[in-house]
Amino acid sequence: ITIELLADSNTSDRFLWEFGAKLSLLEAFFQETSDFHGLFHCHLNAVLVYYWFGDFPQAVTNANLAYEQIDTVAGDFIVAIFNFYASLARLQLYPEQNPKERSATLAKVTADGEALLSFARHAPTTYQHQYDLVRAEYHRVLEEKLEAIEYYDRAIESAKENGCTQEEALANELAAKFYLDWGKEKIARTYLVDAYYAYADWGAIAKLKDLEQRYPQLLAKIIAPEITPIAAQTTLAATVSSSQTAYGKISALLDWSTAIKTNQVISQVLDLEELLSKLMETLMQNAGASKGVLLLPEADSLVIEAMGNYPEEGTQNIEISSVGRSLPLESSGELPLAIVLTVWHEGKTLVVNDVATETRFAADSYLMQHQPKSLVCMPLINRGKPSGILYLENRFASAAFTSDRLELLKVLSSQAAISIENARLYERSQDYAQQLEESLRELQLAQEQLVQNEKMATIGELTAGIAHEINNPVGFIASNLEPASEYIRDIIDLLNLYRQTFSHPGEIIEAKIEEIELDYLLEDLPESIKSMKQGTERIAQISKSMRTFSRTDTAVAVFGNIHWGIDSTLLILKHRLKAKANRPEIEVIKNYGNLPELKCYPGQLNQVFMNLLANAIDAMDEANKGKTYEEIQAHPNRITITTVIAEKKQEAIIKISDNGPGMPEQVKEKIFEHLFTTKAVGKGTGFGLSISRQIVEEKHGGEITFTSEVGLGTEFCIALPLK
Repeated sequence: ITIELLADSNTSDRFLWEFGAKLSLLEAFFQETSDFHGLFHCHLNAVLVYYWFGDFPQAVTNANLAYEQIDTVAGDFIVAIFNFYASLARLQLYPEQNPKERSATLAKVTADGEALLSFARHAPTTYQHQYDLVRAEYHRVLEEKLEAIEYYDRAIESAKENGCTQEEALANELAAKFYLDWGKEKIARTYLVDAYYAYADWGAIAKLKDLEQRYPQLLAKIIAPEITPIAAQTTLAATVSSSQTAYGKISALLDWSTAIKTNQVISQVLDLEELLSKLMETLMQNAGASKGVLLLPEADSLVIEAMGNYPEEGTQNIEISSVGRSLPLESSGELPLAIVLTVWHEGKTLVVNDVATETRFAADSYLMQHQPKSLVCMPLINRGKPSGILYLENRFASAAFTSDRLELLKVLSSQAAISIENARLYERSQDYAQQLEESLRELQLAQEQLVQNEKMATIGELTAGIAHEINNPVGFIASNLEPASEYIRDIIDLLNLYRQTFSHPGEIIEAKIEEIELDYLLEDLPESIKSMKQGTERIAQISKSMRTFSRTDTAVAVFGNIHWGIDSTLLILKHRLKAKANRPEIEVIKNYGNLPELKCYPGQLNQVFMNLLANAIDAMDEANKGKTYEEIQAHPNRITITTVIAEKKQEAIIKISDNGPGMPEQVKEKIFEHLFTTKAVGKGTGFGLSISRQIVEEKHGGEITFTSEVGLGTEFCIALPLK
């Protein structure tokens, strides 16, 4: 709502149209997420905005929708706000309703009013003016004018006493409408001017625009007054003519419209440094000061956050300095220390019309050195508490800060205090948003790592389990092949000896020898045993590679063999590298250097190798689409793995390159981004490379880079510190 009220829309209709569009998006979001508490607040805020800007049917519609979710709300304050504005909105529709609808409206307003009265009895400073304003509107629709007048004035006075500026403004506006409908325009103007200034103090720029559009005849003197510029060195004492208004006795020469519009501009500035510069310039120009200083509290002391100077008499340009530098008051030498500290501790404005005759602070070193003619030092008050100090001086004229200027400064400084708080809240919210964004990024990375770890752990458990299951029977076979080989050699020797001794064994045996091709069997059986031994050795190697790839990392880095990790990964991917019906085998060229064992997390590095090699295979398979077997064979797919030692940097370099399609610029810019993938839906998660970068750079203190050119291929380079 704050953002909406700060908006500077050209018309109320456009404002409400833009608000309605935003409301629809929020409503859809809360409904989709089944956030009924959020849905209540969404409709409550809609009630407030639609009511403030005169769309009463929409306000009542949203009140009815909010009422459906009121059970999700805890706390008297929110319920009271809802009852207050819902009742006001319903009473606005009363004159156009039929008797049955009017009866229902009064019954509902009476029930909500009783709840408000209960709140008011327990906390009158917060709720009494709300109850009084609802009663005023209740008597208005029943044409009970005397009772309405009484309750309007009660609501205005109570809201003003308790610092409820927005509801003071609303009560004045409703009273003005009441008198205007009654035909008493002069009285209505008084209340409406008070409403206008109260909305201005609140910083509700959009509401000011709304009032200007609805009641231009009543606000004519505010909207388009005579304008008289005031120079810094001008003394108004001899030229001021006064007039009585709802705001008090103010100078006709002072441009209150400019002050209000200045408030509007200031209230929209959220950057603290920009705000401080604008405030300093605005306050000095409107007060006729030659020097101004804005101080804000920091810890237990005051610091200078902005300072302005007219360097010479008659110059029009203000020099603004020290913005956001937080200069300590005590060591700055820029201010009368005794005066500033007195105002800060007492919380009251101090005006010195003639510094030369002032005895209370005559010993102040700053006053003795710089000798200003007149000065004013006032606290910036926000919510009844001092939130800063404004110091202004005039080096050229005594009594420069007249009562009219002080009244104007009071209005401007009130908005200044609110705007500074808003800017600081915005600054903190930006810092919080940045921290939140960083936390979200860390959470995403942790999530990615968790997903990948789970994935790799699952693969690891599977491969380790398979390796274990394979290892037992293979070990049994391997352990029996050697004695089996000896037994077979003994049997062959015996058969050969038998054949030499009994060269004619008989027709039946000779027929069987010929049938089974005994000579071939005696020659081939040892070779078969030899092949079986080679097969079991190969299976053992595969089992070892699977265990190497699936190894679980410890909490601390351990020494690991990089080449073993690469080889085990290649073995896992061998089924993807081998020849298929539509393409030849993908060649793998290994140019291994003499790498020492590195202190690392081997399991995590295996993840990196897996991601890079799998991506290379995917890229080449994608590029092969539409090509014939012969075309691919003429320019075979190739992965080259190179490892070397970079002596100067004391790094181990692992390069994995392919001769695939390469990457265009738009892909290269995002390649390491979270969730970015060029693969089809279901084939890529967008986690692989972002996790790989995290493993290499954050976990191992290394670096992963790449080069890629469309049509030539891609090379990833991993640099890992040797120590």
